[in-house]
Amino acid sequence: MNRAGALPVARAVTAGGANAAGAPSPLASQPAEPEHAEALRRLLDRAVRTPRARKLAYAVLLLEVAIVIGFAIAYRPFDLNIYLWGGRAVTDGLRLYLVQPHANWFTYPPFAAALFVPLTGLPAVIVVLAWELATVAAFAWACVLALRLARCRPSKAAVAAVVGAGLLLEPVYHTLYLGQVNVFLLALVLADVWRVARGKRAGVGIGLAAAIKLTPAIFIVLLLLTRRVKDALIAAGTFAACLVIGYLVDPGASRLYWTRLFYDTSRVRVTYISNQSLDAAAARILGGVAHVGSWYLAIEVIVGMLGLAVATSLARADDWLGAAAVTGTTGLLISPVSWTHHWVWIMLALIVLLRGGTASRVAAACGYLLFVLAPMWWTPHPGDNAQYGFHGLVTLTANSFMLAGVGFVAFMAGQAWRTRPTSRPSPAAAHRCPALEL
Repeated sequence: MNRAGALPVARAVTAGGANAAGAPSPLASQPAEPEHAEALRRLLDRAVRTPRARKLAYAVLLLEVAIVIGFAIAYRPFDLNIYLWGGRAVTDGLRLYLVQPHANWFTYPPFAAALFVPLTGLPAVIVVLAWELATVAAFAWACVLALRLARCRPSKAAVAAVVGAGLLLEPVYHTLYLGQVNVFLLALVLADVWRVARGKRAGVGIGLAAAIKLTPAIFIVLLLLTRRVKDALIAAGTFAACLVIGYLVDPGASRLYWTRLFYDTSRVRVTYISNQSLDAAAARILGGVAHVGSWYLAIEVIVGMLGLAVATSLARADDWLGAAAVTGTTGLLISPVSWTHHWVWIMLALIVLLRGGTASRVAAACGYLLFVLAPMWWTPHPGDNAQYGFHGLVTLTANSFMLAGVGFVAFMAGQAWRTRPTSRPSPAAAHRCPALEL
């Protein structure tokens, strides 16, 4: 078995038999798994191999859902409030970008604000409850899609354990705390990647996600680099159609956003500790945004090109899970603003690492602890001059998500190099991977 965790095209083995927990999973309609996927399934099913462990997995997930419900009833998430304000302001000229709701700017495209118009007339508690539960459902679906992309067919209890463990990741529970959109974007993109991996037409989910928040547009580039030109055109067309809808809803705000604001980072605190991008790390270490020269753009371009090259290599080796994980991580690294709650893509990276050998799984365990504990919050915050400059371990801790992202992309670059195909499979063969068929 390749201990590195990169997943080349592998032969399918004969399917059959019951899974470890004796219950069919949401993935059970797939044919048998390649070697790496079978090892991942065994690992997950071993974690819930006893009746007590299975009951515990379900109980933890139900408890988490109950906590989310209680939170939604008692609290009004900050970012969701801003989204709803945007839904009310989007039809009122330039107000969407000239007025600060709750002392913060609305920073998304007008199309994103237009999506919230139907919710503005509903009772707040109903909106929050539906939003939070939909976020949990979207995350569960994203976990299922990730396991499908890994060609893994664990039991229902194992899937419940994966979802329950994933909800403890800081990017996920922070998304729930704020009422953010990140998990929905993850699910939209993964739904398209899953279709691409099976040779089916895709692009609508990626285009829609990019129209809501620009960072997922990096997946359109991935589609082009992997010669899924029609899918890339569908994604670009969906993105353009959403822009037109935003313009029709609020022409003035659309002109202002797309001519002046979409690249303006002055409306947010780039140096805030929650920002775990390369740009933010450079700004904090060098003493502020003004000290980061234009030379930094070259670093972003290089990192972006290298990340996309790795993702393209993985996709051509039919490892679409690895390609999606690397592309999502690369987008977070090169984006000027990548708050900790944007890092929901780490769920994919952890599954990629879990399917590897012992060293890879140790890295997954360490990464999981890092993204649960989120130690950057333990370092100096705004108002303390110690957040600027380089202070050894404190600075490394303050940028821990970013460093983990860099480390993951570098690790996957090594795997892509070692497992690169010696010859390119024919296009027909690339679209006929039996282990990916439902």
